[in-house]
Amino acid sequence: MFVFKKIFCLCLVVVLALLPCGVLADEVPEQEQERNNIVTEYYSPDLTDPIKVGAAETVAGVGATLEIPAKSYILMEVNTGEVLYESESHMKLPPASITKVMALLLVVEAIESGQLTLETMLTASPHACSMGGSQIWLEPNEQMSVHDLLKAAIIGSANDATVVLGEALAGSEEGFVGMMNERAGQLGLSDTTFINCTGLDADGHLTSAHDIAVMSKELIKHDIIKQYSTVWMDSLRNGESELVNTNKLVRYYEGCTGLKTGTTSGAGCCLSATAERQGLELVAVVMGCSTSNDRFNGARKLLDYGFANYSFVKVTADDKDLTPIPVKGGIKTAVMPECDTFESFLIEKSKAKTLTLKTELSEMLKAPVTAGQQVGVVRVYVDGAEIGTVKITAKESIKKLTFFESFKILLKNLFYV
Repeated sequence: MFVFKKIFCLCLVVVLALLPCGVLADEVPEQEQERNNIVTEYYSPDLTDPIKVGAAETVAGVGATLEIPAKSYILMEVNTGEVLYESESHMKLPPASITKVMALLLVVEAIESGQLTLETMLTASPHACSMGGSQIWLEPNEQMSVHDLLKAAIIGSANDATVVLGEALAGSEEGFVGMMNERAGQLGLSDTTFINCTGLDADGHLTSAHDIAVMSKELIKHDIIKQYSTVWMDSLRNGESELVNTNKLVRYYEGCTGLKTGTTSGAGCCLSATAERQGLELVAVVMGCSTSNDRFNGARKLLDYGFANYSFVKVTADDKDLTPIPVKGGIKTAVMPECDTFESFLIEKSKAKTLTLKTELSEMLKAPVTAGQQVGVVRVYVDGAEIGTVKITAKESIKKLTFFESFKILLKNLFYV
C-alpha cells in the first residue's frame, strides 16, 4: 500500500507539472477553473499563440475605436500618468487578485524603507493559511522568507502568501487593509475601497480600471518588482512547489514587465499589464472580461495601440538661441544662459514633424545673479499647442557691484600689466 501511494503521488506531480495553466491557478472558484483554463492556443508548441508578438491585426491609429471585450479598460503612460485610451475607466468593479497590486506596493515600500528585508523570515498564521483560492498551501507556523513570499504572491497570485506579508506589516489582515485604503487615498483613488488584501469576492470590495492603472504605475516604478513580475517560471521549497506566472503576456509579449491577473466569479477575468519599449512604458488595465483569452488579447491590443502611436521626444535649447543676457548692477555686465538638460515629452508619432521650439530669455537681470537661477524657457509646441517648457538657467553667479567690489576692480585695473 505504501509503494502504491508513492507511485500515485509521483504520477500526480507529473500530471500537474505538465498542465499548461501551471500548478497555481488564479483565484477562480473550482467550478470555473476548467472553463477558464481550456485555452490551449495560449500554449501551443508551434507558438502560434494569438498574443504572440506579430500575431495581432493591424494596429489602429490615434482616434480610432478599439474593440476591447471588457466592461472597463484604460491605457496609461507610466511616467506622466497621461491617459492614452479609455472606456468606462471609472466604473466601480470587483478587481479580483489585481487587489494585490496595492498590497505589493506597500510591501515594496516597506522593503525600500528598511522595515522589511528580502531575507526576513515570516511565520504563516492560521488565518493566512485559511484563505483558499490561489495559494501555495502554507501550513500554520510554516516559515518562509519575504523573497519567497513575494515570488508566490506576484508569480503565483498566492492569497496565503499575500496575507502573511500583510500581517507582517500591520499585525493583521484588517490592519493591512486599512493601510491599503489609506495609501489609495494618498494616491487620489476615489473609486477604490478594499475589504481584503487578496481580491477574493466581498461585498463593497471595489475599484476601477483608472485606479488600478494609477496604483500599477506606482508599483512598476520600483525596479525590485520587475525581478519577480517578469519571471515566467520559478519554484519554492527547494523545487518542491512550482510557480508559473498567471500573466501569460510575460512569456509572449515583447517588453512585458508585469503585472497582475485577477479572476473570480464576481469580477470575471481582469488584467493589469505593463510593458516597456524604447523608453516608453505603458500600463493597460482591462476589467470584467468573459474569458481569460479576452483579457490577454484586450490588454495586448491596448499596448500595441500605445507603442504604435506614441513616443517620447527629448528637447533642449538650440545653442544659437542662447545669447548673453545684460546684468544691471553686477560686477559683470552680462551672464551667459545655458540649457544643460533634456526634457522628455510624450507626443503622437504622427505629429512629430509639427514639433516647434520657441526660446524666451530675460531682457535684463538685476544683480546678484546665482548660478542655476532660471533666466528663460524653451516653449515646446506640437501642432501649434504648447505641451511644456524646458528651463534655461544662468551659467555662473554674478555678485552685486558694491563700493568694495568697485574698489577691488579699480585696483586690479591700475596694477594690471
